[in-house]
Amino acid sequence: MIQIKYQRILLFFAFLLPCRFSLAQDHFLKLTDAIQLGLENYNSIKAKNSYLKASQALVINAQKQFLPDVNVAIQNNYGTANGQFGSLYSYRGVGMAASGPSSASQNWNTAFGALYASNVNWDVYTFGRLKATVDIAKSQVSRDSLDVLQEKFAHTIKITAAYFNLLAAQKFVEISQQNHKRVVALREVIKARTLSGLNAGVDSSIANAEVSNAKLSQIDAQNLEIQASNQLAILLNTSAKHFQLDSLYFTKIPSQLGSSLAIENNPTLLFLKSRIVIANNTQKLLSRNKLPVISLFGAFQSKASGFDYDYSPDNHHVDQSYFSGIAPSRSNFIVGAGMFWNFMSPTKINHQIKAQQFISEGLKSEYDLTENQLESQMILADQRIENALLTYKESPIQLEAARNAYEQKAVLYKNGLSNIIDLTQALFVLNRAETNISVAYANVWQALVLKAASNGDFDLLIKQAR
Repeated sequence: MIQIKYQRILLFFAFLLPCRFSLAQDHFLKLTDAIQLGLENYNSIKAKNSYLKASQALVINAQKQFLPDVNVAIQNNYGTANGQFGSLYSYRGVGMAASGPSSASQNWNTAFGALYASNVNWDVYTFGRLKATVDIAKSQVSRDSLDVLQEKFAHTIKITAAYFNLLAAQKFVEISQQNHKRVVALREVIKARTLSGLNAGVDSSIANAEVSNAKLSQIDAQNLEIQASNQLAILLNTSAKHFQLDSLYFTKIPSQLGSSLAIENNPTLLFLKSRIVIANNTQKLLSRNKLPVISLFGAFQSKASGFDYDYSPDNHHVDQSYFSGIAPSRSNFIVGAGMFWNFMSPTKINHQIKAQQFISEGLKSEYDLTENQLESQMILADQRIENALLTYKESPIQLEAARNAYEQKAVLYKNGLSNIIDLTQALFVLNRAETNISVAYANVWQALVLKAASNGDFDLLIKQAR
């Protein structure tokens, strides 16, 4: 049921749009569109889907191992006919022998001959061996299916995190541009007052320095945007370009920040658990290999020979013609059942079973380690959400105070009641407050992503994604 739920979630992304869109034609990219494109294009997901199909084919192969072996053989030969009366059956072979009279000594009388044979071998009861083989194949399908699921889940988390990183970087570029415009406008005021003698010349130099600093900050923000854009393009398996993202994420925060989904349902833990199941099923199969096999067998043959029916080493009744030698003249059949058991199997297999037990223990330790890490990560996510909310509530207060302070300092400066240092300090505080409020929004969404990644409840984010 858990697996079906996640498949539905991922199908939500796969069929969200009626047709596949092209970023080359439309640069506007919503989060859900980015996830859809990444899940469709990323090569590691395509590879794991191929591995899943291979496992599904192996299940059918394992199920068909119950079918009997049917062999057919046709041979032409040339040789001698020394032997003894009687018949024999070669286990899992294609030949059944019935030869003529025995002689007191070796002779080299030869003629052409032929054999037309078919046989059937059917392991009708293997003491659970075939079932264990099918169980392993099915558990491998489950493992590869969960591997695809966890790969899609992990990639969705990466795309979402990269999306918000790029969105924050673009917001920083916007803030740096606004700050640069504000500083340039302020410099023009200062220049005018300096030329009129109302301000000292040094104020103009300080203003020029602030403009230069704002320009450098803008360049740094653009470099950060380029990096974030390139990272998102890699995850989407598309060429790097300017992505126009949904900026409305910086006007609201998630309405739901809690989850009721247990951590055991995280796709990564489900995948690790499936590996343990495979190891346990392999151990069962090895145990079954100690047991015997009950088989039914049957064979039919037609034989041709250049040796006549009354041939003896003394009368030399031999037809040397090739066509006479290959024309069927006698047929034999044999049917039977048998139990075949290698008594040395337990000795040979015991250490394989012991090795498989150690593998199961190792996989269980990996599971426990990952579970502990995810539990710690979920605690961290809760703490980050709590702190992000506090920052979100405090940032507007800081921004309002910074705007008021800047406006007051600007008025005081224009009236000659304040100096350039106080004004630039107020400008710095305002720029920092504008940045902090954007960071506050981004931190809330990123904390929610971390929460979803910890307990595997990406539906928590899907319901609030645009």
